[in-house]
Amino acid sequence: MGAKSRRAKSPTTRSGSPGSGKAKSSSKMNTTEVMRRNIPQAQDSSSEAAAASLMARESFSLDNDPSPKDHEGNNHGFFDLPRQDRRNFGLLVLLYFLQGIPLGLATGSVPFLLKNHMSYGEIGIFSLASYPYSLKLFWSPIVDAVWSPKVGRRKSWILPIQLLSGIGMLWLGSEVEALMATTGKPGGPTVWGFTGWWFFLVLMCATQDIAVDGWALTLLSPANISYASTAQTVGLTAGQFMSYTVFLAFNSPDFANRWIRPIPLDHGVLSLGGYLTFWGWAYILVTLGLFLFKREERTKNEDGIFDVYSSMWKILNLKNIQTIIMVHLIAKIGFQANDAVTSLKLLDKGFGTSNMALTVLIDFPFEIGLGYYAGKWSQQFTPMRLWSWGFAGRLLAALIAQFTVSVFPASGSITPGYLLMVILQHVFSTFTNTIMFVAVSAFHAKIADPTIGGTYMTLLATVCNLGGTFPRFFILRLVDYFTSATCLPNNLDNLTAAQREKIALAGTPLIKEPFSCAVQADKERCLAGGGICEMQRDGYHVVNIMCVAIGVVTFVLYIRPKVLQLQALPLRAWRLASGSPGKH
Repeated sequence: MGAKSRRAKSPTTRSGSPGSGKAKSSSKMNTTEVMRRNIPQAQDSSSEAAAASLMARESFSLDNDPSPKDHEGNNHGFFDLPRQDRRNFGLLVLLYFLQGIPLGLATGSVPFLLKNHMSYGEIGIFSLASYPYSLKLFWSPIVDAVWSPKVGRRKSWILPIQLLSGIGMLWLGSEVEALMATTGKPGGPTVWGFTGWWFFLVLMCATQDIAVDGWALTLLSPANISYASTAQTVGLTAGQFMSYTVFLAFNSPDFANRWIRPIPLDHGVLSLGGYLTFWGWAYILVTLGLFLFKREERTKNEDGIFDVYSSMWKILNLKNIQTIIMVHLIAKIGFQANDAVTSLKLLDKGFGTSNMALTVLIDFPFEIGLGYYAGKWSQQFTPMRLWSWGFAGRLLAALIAQFTVSVFPASGSITPGYLLMVILQHVFSTFTNTIMFVAVSAFHAKIADPTIGGTYMTLLATVCNLGGTFPRFFILRLVDYFTSATCLPNNLDNLTAAQREKIALAGTPLIKEPFSCAVQADKERCLAGGGICEMQRDGYHVVNIMCVAIGVVTFVLYIRPKVLQLQALPLRAWRLASGSPGKH
């Protein structure tokens, strides 16, 4: 099943070990290609000197544990924080929560809803809407360096971006139902046009994320800066949970008819248009309150745009960085069919959005709890060895997911036993994904040059995210390409009275000749004309086996040997040359 999407980090605001994203995900999309990040404390000259001394030792390598002093920090409980820090913590949670609302829709709920209207290839086009979070590295230096002193360094970006996001959500809320029903149909908008609106919303969220991450470093006092990552984890997780699990449940007619209302209806209690409209107004109201009541402290640029881009270029020229980039770009191919298609395939077969929402709801606490143990294991074992174990487990999870889809009940009725099978498969897939994410984040934190930690960590996280994002478009299109299905005319005597009446009211011509119904539009035309869409070959199974095979071959022959080799290198091998432009 899909893994939550993991987000790239802003270059001037982060370094350090992971906290808690999918993120999931995308329809596993991605969602859901989901998000654990830490925001670093400022490093003074003494810490840089200590780091340089430690790295100069011949015996020092990535397998060595840092000095106990490196783990020292404050142990204040939340209610022991100063009142101002508690207020600012709440503000950060709110801003991150708002980011999670459209992101949870674009990478989680909307792809599920689109499955009734679009083919897998068209959903692949929609997956491009999540790209800004994987690419925001390229414009984050501009967000950090260009601002108005009258408004404030961070509010100069947050205020207009939230206002534009709110207006965009209001417009989309008034049109989205019609757009989803007519996109790709004759006379309707193109899939690219529909995707463009969501790309805009995710682009706004990604840009706001850069500004909020930077603001977090000054909103909280230096002694309590570690709470910034907690605010981010709580806010983003809650926002995505709201737009993914909660929204899917209340949007599902089955869920509403079973648990909420006594009289069954053919729609849920919450529409996508109404949900977008509500949060559009919430965005605007929060923006107004931020403008009127929150004052930003004066600040100044620490690095120029050229300095950050120069640092990125210097990092990219390191041979070992080029190797880890190659690993990241190919490592997630083996799981792409599972991450991008399994959940959609279950919905296509009739699993139901209410059951899918229940599955994700049950999976959520497991993800949090198992993530804790993954963090402990990343300290007990070397990070990339643990990552390799997670890799092998994730390949196994993809095969288990395919088996789960292949034994879908022929009757279409979801039994408790089958629902339990899907939940267990989903939990196992999420667990292996979490192990990989926590381990690779720990590895990134260890190898990042502390003098330019933010830029270093952001570059590595961006490439890691991109490796899980860019193949999805091609994988979804391949599913349609390898699917073979034929629409067969149905004998009129076999049609029920309700089917005949529906065909007559729709004015759809009866199917008299066989034709391919492999893609969603042709399947709808087949069923609307009283035909039977008979599948000869399911492209999902073909593509998943291809992905797993590629994953096994690349893992055995290249990925595992390379990551263990990289892990054995001394930290000097990951550092820029002394006096290079990237160092400050």
